[in-house]
Amino acid sequence: MSAKAIESGGGDATDPSRPESPSDEEDEPSQSSDHASDGSPGKPPQGPPQGPDGSGSDPRDPPKDGGSNFSHKAGMACAAVIGGALAVGAVPVVLGAAGFTGAGIAASSLAAKMMSAAAIANGGGVAAGSLVATLQSVGAAGLSTSSNIILGSVGSAFGAWLWG
Repeated sequence: MSAKAIESGGGDATDPSRPESPSDEEDEPSQSSDHASDGSPGKPPQGPPQGPDGSGSDPRDPPKDGGSNFSHKAGMACAAVIGGALAVGAVPVVLGAAGFTGAGIAASSLAAKMMSAAAIANGGGVAAGSLVATLQSVGAAGLSTSSNIILGSVGSAFGAWLWG
């Protein structure tokens, strides 16, 4: 016999011939649509509806990343522009810091050491078209327009790739 039947006075707890049978009123109450998530009837549910996995998201909501990609595309465009500008603008700065200046190769610089090694390797002179001669030419006169376009394109692609 159940504790509920004993409390209500129904049935005889001392009657062994009467087997206990489960009743409908002893079952767990099923949750209906007017019950809140905490089990109190009549109150509206508090907070966002829970998803099937209990994550707190409603499966009817649109995905958070499925909206407009405008901000991502705008960020990528900005990164591409900045990458291209940095690539083109950094060449004279880096070459000047290395010692390839408009007035020639700076004394006691990396460029001077490279020129010395190239001259020793070629028997006293720097070969035309070598790396040292090309870097000195770019340091003195700058890059050509086509070289700036190519370098800017590569920098833009790299900047957009870094943005993701």
